[in-house]
Amino acid sequence: MKRFALTAFLFLASICRAQPVASDIIRQAIEKKGANNPEASLRSFRISAYNKLLITANPDSIAGRIDSVFIGKHTPRPIFVRIDSSDFHFKNYITKYHLFESEKTSRYEFAENRLKETITGAKMGGFSQPVYEIMGVKLHSFTVYDKRYELLTTKYISPLGEDALENYSFERVAMETVDGRTTAKIAFKAKRKFRGGGLFGVLWIDLENFAVAKAEMGSLGVLSVKAIHSFIFYPQSGIWMPSETVFKIAKGRSDSNINILGTTLEFDPENERIDRKRYASDKSYVLSQTWFSNAEFNIPIEIRHIAVSSEITKAAVNRDEAFWNAHRIEPLSPRDERTYLGLDSISRSEKIESRLRLARKFLNGYIPIGSFDLGLRYLAAINNHEGFRLGLGGMTNDKFSEKYRLNGYAAYGTKDGRWKYSLGAAVRLGNYTGSWIGASFTDDLQEIASTRFETDRRPFRIYDARPINITTFYNHKTWRGYIETRIIPKTESVWQLTYSHIEPRFNYSFNYRGKSYEEFNLTLASVGIQWNPFSSYLQTPDSRIETEKRFPKFTFQFTQAMPKFTDNDFSFGKVDARIDYEKPFLDGQKFSALLQGGWAYGNVPLTHLYSMTPNNPVKDHIQQRITFSGKNSFETMFYNEFFTSRYAMLQLKHSSPRVTIVKKVRPFFTVVTRGAFGSMENREQHSGFDYKTLDKGFFESGLEVNQIYSGLGISGFYRYGTYSMPDLEDNIAIKLTFTLNLGI
Repeated sequence: MKRFALTAFLFLASICRAQPVASDIIRQAIEKKGANNPEASLRSFRISAYNKLLITANPDSIAGRIDSVFIGKHTPRPIFVRIDSSDFHFKNYITKYHLFESEKTSRYEFAENRLKETITGAKMGGFSQPVYEIMGVKLHSFTVYDKRYELLTTKYISPLGEDALENYSFERVAMETVDGRTTAKIAFKAKRKFRGGGLFGVLWIDLENFAVAKAEMGSLGVLSVKAIHSFIFYPQSGIWMPSETVFKIAKGRSDSNINILGTTLEFDPENERIDRKRYASDKSYVLSQTWFSNAEFNIPIEIRHIAVSSEITKAAVNRDEAFWNAHRIEPLSPRDERTYLGLDSISRSEKIESRLRLARKFLNGYIPIGSFDLGLRYLAAINNHEGFRLGLGGMTNDKFSEKYRLNGYAAYGTKDGRWKYSLGAAVRLGNYTGSWIGASFTDDLQEIASTRFETDRRPFRIYDARPINITTFYNHKTWRGYIETRIIPKTESVWQLTYSHIEPRFNYSFNYRGKSYEEFNLTLASVGIQWNPFSSYLQTPDSRIETEKRFPKFTFQFTQAMPKFTDNDFSFGKVDARIDYEKPFLDGQKFSALLQGGWAYGNVPLTHLYSMTPNNPVKDHIQQRITFSGKNSFETMFYNEFFTSRYAMLQLKHSSPRVTIVKKVRPFFTVVTRGAFGSMENREQHSGFDYKTLDKGFFESGLEVNQIYSGLGISGFYRYGTYSMPDLEDNIAIKLTFTLNLGI
């Protein structure tokens, strides 16, 4: 008996020695990625997909209880307040309906090393026309072979990347059969969270060709996120292709509400105390299921509109029920059908689509009134030169015309007693490129030495304190011709030619070739380009939408005076550049950085140089200088204190998640550091008032406490370094902050 047991043990040991360990299998899978990855081994392929997305909950997981709410629950005589039936009503609702439901059909095509999704059908509960921004969201990577695997906008080091064995630990779990082929089931986990990114999961590796036959990818943090990729083997090509993908977002380690796909999920902490209330909505989750079919290999494919990663056709938003019945994997359940009807009813009664349209316009500074969008920024303003500035303006919208637009405004200053106005018109050249050609005339004021990138949309602020304290403007009468286009992939650009008559409204003269100019003419040619190389775009029937804003983003602008064109007075040029970076975290933290610089060369009047966007009024006492802070302005720098012809600036910010102090006081904190260097050429050309340059560097740091109550907050900044002031009070700036929350 002992001899038999020993023989059996040696036999099993020999089998185990013969089987490769997990790391060896993964090493083979990495080495053979080129042969197994369809995007590397095939010239082209096409595959159809049907996706169904739900935000829902399992009714059986919800108790549906009715609770009594007391004050002083653990005291001898608690006080009854009310009956809490939220769980009961939530269970009744979720038994009949989902919280959200949408469907889409797609065609994935790969050719010339590019993969593109064309959405051929789109249906979204509550909307006659789907919200394109949601349809274009990328929840996970299409393939598991890329160097980086993406899961809910976060890119992780791939468990099949070249450095996977350094960043992950692998363990062989079992042998399983997938689609009739023998696979090794291997679990993996990041060795170090900061390197592996917290990704874990399971890979099923085909032991014949070392391809991935199935994969589970997950991460656990603020949210529990999981994607299951199932594949089917095609013997004729020797390739595993997607057959089904299941993606799920559920409660993780969070005590904050999280907004996903336009719906707010309320979560309690995973390690909550026993006496803390659990909410039924803790059980809510997002479920996205995609089924693939009709795979074709190495066929002639021509991919149109290569600048976008996905495109939705005009016919896709108008599909009838016969189309959906033909493309659904299985018929809608009664709960699904009730959800569509319920969401449509809620949308109509709450006017959700019109509210969404209004919100989009409002965030851009407009209110739609029929075929005209009223510009809110033109209605009222205040500054030192004009006093109260009252006006009216806006532009036509697509109800007026999809091919033509008119824009303009008129404003009157109560202090200077002058009218300012602008009139313009443009013609659309193409939907795909978003190209417009237009012209305008403007007679208005402009802050001196202000840097404006032409590709930036002019921001709308309910209250902007900077202009109140500005004392140095110049009047310009400008004729402008321009072309706006996105014809270059992943860019927005503005090409323009302007002719302006400039008249400074402060004590200033510019000395050039022995002559003193108190007003002058400028003819400027410029091109501005915003380049977002890492963003993803969705082409809709009307426009191109940036569905995934990824950083860094790059902005360039070149301006050249045209000395031999019209009666231009000076010859000069300007080169401006900016790099924006943001890193949001799922727990609500956010890091951002701004690197910006400019160089003005030649004979440049002060009106067109650089001032670093100061935001500190020239007042004697700190309480007199309390105003609202700007987005990227230097809060401790006084107006007209510094001017440069070349500069470099860096700003760093890090924001915390919202912190609950009491029920209605939930601020978030932002630490800010700013620094700038600069110099001035041909300083003798500028006469009229004194200023400093930034040769030795300007520095300030501060703390913002935002959204303390009703969007209002407070911040404090301190100025230090060579340009710090002798009096401590003059180095400190106290500012109010305001964050608009539409609650939509």
